[in-house]
Amino acid sequence: MIAVEYTRLPAIPNLLAQYGKAAVGSAPVVGGKRDGKSMPEKGVEVEGVRVDTANLAAYTRVCDLRFGDALPLTYPFTLAFPLSMQLMLDPAYPVPAMGSVHLTNEIESHRPLRVGDELSIRARAENLREHPAGLLLDIVTEIRTGDHDEPAWVQRSGLLSKRRTSLTPPKDAPRPPKPEPPTAAEIGDPTVVRSVSESLIAEYASVSGDRNPIHVSKVGAKAFGFPNVIAHGMWTAATLLGVVEGAIPERARYSVEFGKPVILPAKLGIYARRGAGADDPAWSLRVRNPRKLGTVHATATIEEL
Repeated sequence: MIAVEYTRLPAIPNLLAQYGKAAVGSAPVVGGKRDGKSMPEKGVEVEGVRVDTANLAAYTRVCDLRFGDALPLTYPFTLAFPLSMQLMLDPAYPVPAMGSVHLTNEIESHRPLRVGDELSIRARAENLREHPAGLLLDIVTEIRTGDHDEPAWVQRSGLLSKRRTSLTPPKDAPRPPKPEPPTAAEIGDPTVVRSVSESLIAEYASVSGDRNPIHVSKVGAKAFGFPNVIAHGMWTAATLLGVVEGAIPERARYSVEFGKPVILPAKLGIYARRGAGADDPAWSLRVRNPRKLGTVHATATIEEL
């Protein structure tokens, strides 16, 4: 295993300022180091982080989660995301930060994080590899509390930078046929149907600090090929949790694979199915477009560790 050198930051970086730097960093630079071939063996960390209870309350409200002493599984992402951005802004990082697609997300909760905990957060990037749609890498975030050596919370985010690779099919390759969409009779009724508006996602952007233009600006979204602003993937991941809250194992692995973007405004059909056998996940979750059942926005599982 490669030893990672961590740089200690005095505080969590300002995410809005980071986006300005990321926009500049996405422009081509002659002699730039973002060759897509190498990964820096370094990370960043911050100690002494405390939860802002007002921010937590706003987060739970916008994601339709319970507000309490224990942090929702997805909330620490908002605390740690500026550290991920700090990694991406490093000139040695292999691809530009802007335009990266959040493809997968896995959270392991080994013990609950609580409002009064003092948190130590560290992040690193690893596992750069080719994907048919571009270059894929993982950003791994760990959060520790008190004197514990083992992390309480670990997240692995799969980020995709779109480009041609050796795995990309030739332009003239025939596309595989699309499967027939399921019928309502085949998949049953959704557990809940939720509406999501631009104003709701703007509120999430403010609460989480993630003001990526694709989420808050129609012009910014169009620059990346979307007809309108899209919901944050991690808002969708958090909202899924709200459907099964109260039945999530204390030690849990929450795995999400993001599908089609949620273009706003939208309605979401959320399907939550409890595992039937000992080898099944505790929960299987899926988000579909209720009017186009073949359009899947996210697929997830919750397993007991």
